[in-house]
Amino acid sequence: MTLADGPDAADTARTPDAADTTASAAGTTGTADAADARIAHTAGAAETADAPRKKRRRGRRIAAWVFGIIGGLILAAIIGILVWSQVGVAQAEPEPLAAVKADDRIVITDDSAGVVLEPASGATGVGLVFIPGGKVDAWAYAAKLSGLVAEQGVTVVITKPWLNLAFFDFRPLDSFTGLAPEVDTWIVGGHSLGGVRSCMLATQADALALFGSYCSTDLSASGLPVLSISGSEDGLSTQEDIQSGKPLLPSDAEFVEIEGASHSSFGDYGLQAGDGTPTISDESMTDQLTELVGGLAASLQ
Repeated sequence: MTLADGPDAADTARTPDAADTTASAAGTTGTADAADARIAHTAGAAETADAPRKKRRRGRRIAAWVFGIIGGLILAAIIGILVWSQVGVAQAEPEPLAAVKADDRIVITDDSAGVVLEPASGATGVGLVFIPGGKVDAWAYAAKLSGLVAEQGVTVVITKPWLNLAFFDFRPLDSFTGLAPEVDTWIVGGHSLGGVRSCMLATQADALALFGSYCSTDLSASGLPVLSISGSEDGLSTQEDIQSGKPLLPSDAEFVEIEGASHSSFGDYGLQAGDGTPTISDESMTDQLTELVGGLAASLQ
């Protein structure tokens, strides 16, 4: 064995040289880099795949937020209307109403749909469905219409509109005529906003009577008998308003202006803001309404 073959030579043979170590390290580093690249690619692919889902979730959140706001506004509006419709309703003055209730010529029925005033005797078979003005209690018209019942034999049904506003009451006329089944000929009419609503129901009746009101519905070709009663001191349904609605009524419609009557003269619920000052007495107003509407009723018999 030569000196080169000794133990030191063997040890030298077993020790890796620097090149091997560098190559090994480089290989390890390359493997790690490749792994990192694969992880990054996988993460990127996952993020790319998740992007549409994130957009959809964000879209759903936005939609829920928008619909929530809209729903909240609608709910607030409904609550506001409900509260407003019940606040400030004009009530019947106690003395005129007490006189009607004490009149033994009149039979009164208080139904959820309306107040029915029937003649105790001498009924003619003609009835009037009367729709109150906006936010005016049905009983507030009982005294002014009582002469029709007691003296003319006309049955009167004063409706109780939903929310105290006739525009929100979509019930057909027979919802009210059914309260007096013995009547076979019907006039429909109303005061102020109630008169506008009565025009919408007019073709279901035999005649139309307007009390300080006018139509927004075209009835010019209906052939219905129409009586339009107004007041000279009415500051809410003015003569200009009445005349502007005239083309919507039949050409033979009768127009009568009661001198000294204001908008609130058609009922007994006190004065209204924006109205004129009445100069007619309640007794005279009742008498004139009785005569005018009674004449219309008589023409239908």
